[in-house]
Amino acid sequence: MENEHIAALRKEYLRDSIDPSDFPADPVAAFADWFDLVLAEQCPEPNAMVLSTVGANGRPSSRVVLLKDCTAQGLVFFTNYKSRKGEELFANPYACLNFFWHDLERQIRVEGKVEPLPSSVNDAYFNSRPRLSQAGALASMQSSIIPDREGLDAEMQRLMSLPESEALVRPSHWGGYCLVPDYFEFWQGRAGRVHDRICYELNGSDWRKFRRSP
Repeated sequence: MENEHIAALRKEYLRDSIDPSDFPADPVAAFADWFDLVLAEQCPEPNAMVLSTVGANGRPSSRVVLLKDCTAQGLVFFTNYKSRKGEELFANPYACLNFFWHDLERQIRVEGKVEPLPSSVNDAYFNSRPRLSQAGALASMQSSIIPDREGLDAEMQRLMSLPESEALVRPSHWGGYCLVPDYFEFWQGRAGRVHDRICYELNGSDWRKFRRSP
């Protein structure tokens, strides 16, 4: 790898600009407007987002997860509660979500506190998943150290060989979270790296909207 080639990588963002006056008072409505455009433009992996957490030792970690719902309360995703992210959210329930849609030259960052979803909601979503995904949630002890791939594959094969009439039941360590936001940042790429950043910050029960310097 030649470092000078990395340093030379550059793209000018020229597609659009944004202004606070164009945004509604409610950031969740603004998020929905942008997400509708992402869907209309058929951007790849539209609901992929980077989830960043911080463990009890103060070290941050990030990974890509999928948004599964956006409600007035917040943004919903599902995972294994015993995974690293699950354990970190148990120790420190504050997290950040980051969406980046290259085709639109747009990014949204959302910060807030996560709350576990009720078992009834977890069951309903788990039961709606493809059987292969259900088996994966049962077979994988996510983030744990395993000696090889064979044991995991064998358990997947066993689960998938069960008759379709035998329902796969959600394990108690698998479920969802809702990130209840207190900060949104809408980012639009601009030429010369002088980007637009329109932000919302929760102040009591009201949202304060403002522009940040890039």
